[in-house]
Amino acid sequence: MTAGADAARQAVEAVYRADSRRVLATLIRLLGDSERAEEALHDAFTAAMRQWPREGVPANPRAWLVSTGRFKAIDAIRRRARHEASLTAFADELERTVQAPAPDDDDAALPDDRLRLIFTCCHPALPSDARMALTLREVCGLTTEEIARAFLTTASTIAQRIVRAKGKIRDARIPYQVPTEADLPERLDTVLHVIYLMFNEGYAATAGDSVTRADLSAEAIRLGRLLLDLLPDPETQGLLALMLLHESRRRARVSPNGDVVLLDDQDRARWDRPLIAEGQRLVERSLASRRFGPYTLQGAIAAVHADARTARDTDWRQIVGLYDALLRAEPAPVFELNRAVAVAMWRGPVEALALIDAILRSAGSWSGGCASYPSAHERASHPPWCRAPDRAGADGRQPGCGAGNRGGRSRRTRVAPLCPARPRCHAPRARRHPHGDEPAGECQLLLPPDARAGRGT
Repeated sequence: MTAGADAARQAVEAVYRADSRRVLATLIRLLGDSERAEEALHDAFTAAMRQWPREGVPANPRAWLVSTGRFKAIDAIRRRARHEASLTAFADELERTVQAPAPDDDDAALPDDRLRLIFTCCHPALPSDARMALTLREVCGLTTEEIARAFLTTASTIAQRIVRAKGKIRDARIPYQVPTEADLPERLDTVLHVIYLMFNEGYAATAGDSVTRADLSAEAIRLGRLLLDLLPDPETQGLLALMLLHESRRRARVSPNGDVVLLDDQDRARWDRPLIAEGQRLVERSLASRRFGPYTLQGAIAAVHADARTARDTDWRQIVGLYDALLRAEPAPVFELNRAVAVAMWRGPVEALALIDAILRSAGSWSGGCASYPSAHERASHPPWCRAPDRAGADGRQPGCGAGNRGGRSRRTRVAPLCPARPRCHAPRARRHPHGDEPAGECQLLLPPDARAGRGT
């Protein structure tokens, strides 16, 4: 293979990674059917693999792929028309009324159809779980296996949800369009959630060799900007601010070895200050509206972190106050736990452990919580002999500790001495988080990355 042909093939692969979902979104709009558009997408990339090494990479690869995919789809419909006469008229109509971009059109002149596709995937006629699965597949390009891991279910279940959702869109003739201005507000929450899911997958990838996926995060931010232009709602501002403030830390989040670097250990000189400034302006505008919600409050928490030149300079008191407001707006154990982390940094770990104790009791998460107590107590100013929480499980065993409970009495379990002053202390080493990111004492019960606003990465 010549150097030019090899470069062309690499260009095809790069365009597929960066733009395949945008090409698909436009083909769905042009062809009116997701399955037909997916087939056209694959045909277009197959043609690119054959032609680009011989003819060179076109000036605008995305426009070339859209145009080629449209022609391939029309040709496929005409072939099938030999067996179904009604398809002939449909192919003629597509060729006459649907205009694809010219292969050399300027990229800026091409319509952006991914926001249109998100609104279609998030249509209220579809079940909630199907909306999420369909969007992650069609818009983000995640595989069914990756989506299944996110939903803690099987790939076959996700595949069925996606097939049913596509069938519903087809049978109900749900249009591929951005809703009218009157309908936008009631559809906004789901779309914001989906864009944030896309950003999170890019910020902390659930699959693959890389810890992050910059392409997905960048696409989520781009869609957030488009949505803000379409509907300048305070929460749209808040979400965009939250994504920008997290994105500003990307270069400092991963070590040269590919490991995640926790917030306290990051080189803040590597943070992207222009992104921080933009995110902080958006937070201020949203807060000034007095109509903000959870995304804005999470963005405000991220802005406080961004204000601190060092980890020690962080205004934890303000962060605790913001979590109080966030819990009033959207009560959730995730936010309670993050608030407890902020309390630990502001007032000390003893008070925070009492809060975490109450959270675990109300959530019933004792088996996972008990295992984290030794490392948590190690950081607290407790007496050298610490005890696991005094509560027996239904089977008469101390939750998470493996100790029997004789005679129906709850028995506390003595753990290793934690005093750092003793050279033979046997202080328990912090277990590693199953995902390898942080010690178990900080794992926040395996929370997703979007839940780690208090003290995360």
